Amino acid sequence: MARTPSNMIDLGTIAPEFYLKDTQSNNSFSFADLKGEKGTLVFFICNHCPFVHHVIEEVVRIANDYRVQGIGIIAISSNDVINYPQDAPELMTEYGFENKFEFPYLYDETQETAKAYDAACTPDFYLFDNQNKLVYRGQLDDSRPGNGIPLSGSDLRGAIDGILYNRSINPNQKPSIGCNIKWKK
Repeated sequence: MARTPSNMIDLGTIAPEFYLKDTQSNNSFSFADLKGEKGTLVFFICNHCPFVHHVIEEVVRIANDYRVQGIGIIAISSNDVINYPQDAPELMTEYGFENKFEFPYLYDETQETAKAYDAACTPDFYLFDNQNKLVYRGQLDDSRPGNGIPLSGSDLRGAIDGILYNRSINPNQKPSIGCNIKWKK
C-alpha cells in the first residue's frame, strides 16, 4: 500500500472552481453551487483505497455534524477509471449509497480539478472559509490503517470549529497520507 502525502498548498489559496457530475444525483455542480454559507470542505477520495476505507465512517460523521451548521461538503474522485475500474462512476454511486453520503460525490473525469487543487492522495482534505480562502489542508487525524490510533477527526474538526466559532486555526498542519491519485497516462 503506497503512502503518498498531501501537497501542502499555500494557506489563503482561493478555491479553484470546477463543474463536475455528481454520481449521487446525476446533476452537475460547480464549487459556487455547493459552497457553504460559513465554509466549504472539499475532499478527494476513491472507492478502493484502504486509507479511505479506514476513515470513511468518521468523514461521514463530520459531514453530518457540520453540513447543518453551514459547511458545504464536497467529495471528489479523480482516479483513472480505465486502469482502476473499481472507481468508475456507477460504483461511486454504489459506494456513496453504502456509506450513507448525504453530500455530493463528484466525478473528475478529466482530472483537471485534482490538478487545480494540487491533490496528491486519497483522502486529501481542503477546508475553505466563507471567502473561499484555504484555511486548512492535510490530515483528518493521526489514525492510519494498522497504527492502532483511534479515529477522532480531531485535526479536521478543530479547523472546522475554528471557522464556525471564529477561533484561530493552527497554521502548522500535517499532510494527509494515503494512496496516490491514479493519474491517466
